[in-house]
Amino acid sequence: MNILFIHQNFPGQFRHLAVALAARGDRVVALTLRVKQATDWQGVRMLPYQIARKGGQKVHPWMLDLDTKVTRAEACFRAALKLKETGFVPDLIVAHPGWGESLFLRDVWPQARIGLYCELYHLADYPHLGFDPEFPSPDPQGAAPRLRLKNLHNHLSFDVAQAGISPTQFQAGTFPQAMRDRISVIHDGIDTEALKPDPGAQFSLPSGQVLTRADEVVTFVNRNLEPYRGYHVFMRALPRLLRDRPGAQVLITGGDGSSYGAPPPQGQTWKQILLDEVAPQIPESDMARVHFLGRIPYGNFLQMLQVARVHVYLTYPFVLSWSLMEAMACEAAIVASDTEPVREVLRDGETGRLVDFFDGAALADQVCSLLEDAPTRARLGRAAREVITQGYDLNRHCLPRQLDWVDAVAAMPL
Repeated sequence: MNILFIHQNFPGQFRHLAVALAARGDRVVALTLRVKQATDWQGVRMLPYQIARKGGQKVHPWMLDLDTKVTRAEACFRAALKLKETGFVPDLIVAHPGWGESLFLRDVWPQARIGLYCELYHLADYPHLGFDPEFPSPDPQGAAPRLRLKNLHNHLSFDVAQAGISPTQFQAGTFPQAMRDRISVIHDGIDTEALKPDPGAQFSLPSGQVLTRADEVVTFVNRNLEPYRGYHVFMRALPRLLRDRPGAQVLITGGDGSSYGAPPPQGQTWKQILLDEVAPQIPESDMARVHFLGRIPYGNFLQMLQVARVHVYLTYPFVLSWSLMEAMACEAAIVASDTEPVREVLRDGETGRLVDFFDGAALADQVCSLLEDAPTRARLGRAAREVITQGYDLNRHCLPRQLDWVDAVAAMPL
């Protein structure tokens, strides 16, 4: 079978599925912005497309999102036409539609089946709007119409697709029922053979200091350090945490940019804004135990999770992060926000500790409590890993179901 993947940052969520399809003998091609020239990766042929920047486009501000998606869709459409000229005809197209690239692929290959990765449908009310009052919309009256328009690409994409796949019930549940009925909930999968506890794990800090399981390590991970993932709440809990736990080493991983939500004021970063806010409350000797690691190689990231005594995860009601489930697989004791996507994988007191997203005092209390209580940490960590191995294990559960989904979509009528 000929299978075409579409993802601006391929492999992204398809990193295991695409490789498995190539390994079983399917011809797998990917169109992506990730490469600048044709490249072979683990049996997958990765082909580039380039976005043509068009100056002078004037659109209504509420349409900027769709305008950006159509620009990307045209770029992918042009690349698909060139691919078609080589004789490639996909039986199935698997696309992440979130950036718009998949909008016009049916115009290139009318007979191809299309399966969509359904990450999120934006709800034009609470909790997608108004969850965090500290960061209100600059246009409260216009926020709901603008957000509804952000879903146009979902409707246009579903109009030409056979089915969808979504990693969690929460994410699938954001879609309107007519779409939800065509979405299978199958997680991307956690490789529990690679992500597992290691009593001998070590993690080296940039200073050369080496941390082990014998150290009191607290970890916090964002793709980018920003409010959507609770960076502001965590930072405001730091003074108390550092004061009450004089031996704790706090490892903060994430970039300085913005992935979700409003960007910081021009020329600033959320990282520095919040650091500047709390720094006056933290003695220099305590601040020396806070380590901003930026983005680190995956192998180092794994070592960091393996030495963590407590892992903190906070999020708005939004897409659930891989990092939470990876920390669970490593048997870290988790303190997380009591928000809907988190409750899908964690139960308070059974597999982790849940706190109100905005309650920094409760967050510090729970982290300090677990740092004091080795038996409870061990119990919660074992239970958290069991959740992953029993329901989200890559090779035993998720990947076989993903492969079945691919075959089912490829067999669907047009």
